[in-house]
Amino acid sequence: MNHEEAALLFRQMHPDFFERHSFPEDETYSEMMLRLADFDPSRYDKALPHEISFGFFQGDSGPLLQAVKKVDAGWVQYFHDTRNVYCGYVNGRIASFCFVSHMGVFMVEGRVCKIGGPGCVGTVPEFRCRGISLTMVKNVTEILKNRGYDYSYIHYTGVAPWYEKLGYETILRWNAKGILE
Repeated sequence: MNHEEAALLFRQMHPDFFERHSFPEDETYSEMMLRLADFDPSRYDKALPHEISFGFFQGDSGPLLQAVKKVDAGWVQYFHDTRNVYCGYVNGRIASFCFVSHMGVFMVEGRVCKIGGPGCVGTVPEFRCRGISLTMVKNVTEILKNRGYDYSYIHYTGVAPWYEKLGYETILRWNAKGILE
């Protein structure tokens, strides 16, 4: 995908994005994609202890909202509907979380494609640096592939090298002033 196609896709997926949001002047963010036909789950295969499990969130939203608040209190507003929240758990406690999002159907490289992706990916501070979240994102990427999505899309990230471990590629970079060349 060339830069112009990536910019067009971004504008279609996130209309009026820069008009609706403000960002720090000194930070740059990435938009990333992974063609799911090319996804290789063995690319990241970390052995995790048996007390770590994964699955879609179920039950009372209180513990989930507390976990989200520990990561980014501003995200709590987005977690009113928990039906598509996927979590990593340590001994039953929420360690990481993200949405499994349907982002829409768009033209990509001349063909109509179904795009989804993990969103609001977070790890509770006491569970960081264990491979839980990256395994969770790998699982979500597999779920999207199994659901017939053509691409998985990462929107608005400052940790592109982390997602690259799974095969995601930066298609566009932007800052407070807009899309970068």
